[in-house]
Amino acid sequence: MRIGVARETTAGERRVALVPESGKKLIQAGYQVSVEAGAGVDAGLPDSAYRDAGVTLATSPASVLASDLVLKVNAPSLAEIAEMRPATICLGSLMPLRNLQVVEALATRRITAFSTDAIPRTTRAQSMDTLSSMANIAGYKGAILAASALNKYFPMLMTAAGMVPPARVFVIGAAVAGLQAIATARRLGANVFATDVRPEVKEQIESVGAKYVGIELQEAASAGGGYAKELTEQDRARQRELLAAQCAQSDVVITTALIGGVFAPKLVTEAMVRGMKPGAVIVDLAAEGGGNCELSRLGETVSVHGVTIVAPINIPSTMPLHASLLFSRNLTAFVQAFTKDKAFQLDFTDDIQQGAVITHDGEVKHARSRDALQKAAL
Repeated sequence: MRIGVARETTAGERRVALVPESGKKLIQAGYQVSVEAGAGVDAGLPDSAYRDAGVTLATSPASVLASDLVLKVNAPSLAEIAEMRPATICLGSLMPLRNLQVVEALATRRITAFSTDAIPRTTRAQSMDTLSSMANIAGYKGAILAASALNKYFPMLMTAAGMVPPARVFVIGAAVAGLQAIATARRLGANVFATDVRPEVKEQIESVGAKYVGIELQEAASAGGGYAKELTEQDRARQRELLAAQCAQSDVVITTALIGGVFAPKLVTEAMVRGMKPGAVIVDLAAEGGGNCELSRLGETVSVHGVTIVAPINIPSTMPLHASLLFSRNLTAFVQAFTKDKAFQLDFTDDIQQGAVITHDGEVKHARSRDALQKAAL
């Protein structure tokens, strides 16, 4: 069975879906592995590293896209889908609810597509979880971006000119990105506070060095699998009061909140921004999901009411070597888990494949994507 990896075509993308060490493992498992020449260069992985691992280098994307199993970082473009053969298996972080046109095209082409961001968050699937791997990077880099944009030190410093007090950082959302942002801000010496609508994460927040602040919800906000769901109107009103008070006291606000891991609720209003300290910084790590701050501009850094608002996109691509390494390991774990007799075996009775499959045999199998497509057609 042949595995193919093409250079990513999304603008600004520097990651690659397969690194040489993973290519070597898949070859040892019995696969023929082919990577488009130059696919790893932007991640710091030269063609020679792939050759040394025994990976075949292809001169054109068309040849690798025609493989039995295609590995991707991002959702494939319509042009890439057209190069794939019917019954090809495509594996990557497809973000189907954000890419409904791609989902339709994959179904029409009769491609079996698996999206790693739809993999159930179970112990068995942890090694395949690209969302967590990339969120870890986003949380780390988000704290670094905040420190770079802030007009003061993060740590408390004792100097010959006197003491400099530490920055106060407030992190909204304590899933993987939020917890890593907390840990990184603490390592930089900041005084960190954090909140999440899921009160069960209080212990996790405190374990990485932050102080938990939150409200007592009238209705549970956990959607399972480490995700949050939307709050009731009454709980939202109480949450807004808490956020306004915390934002006003903070030098830095880092937002990471997503509903169901996909869409960002608007949590930081213009009024809250107006009430923040002059020179304060907001880093909106949920920008690609629509942004947690009303004033965020996707991919831009703006100054509003004396506050710097950073809304970065595709943060993992800014650390392409380690991002590619982790992403590749996740995809390889998925492939290896279902390899038998030197080939990838489809098994939709398995909970991981059942949760991750988006399209198969001309149909959209992912319920949320199917519902969204039906709604869009009305």
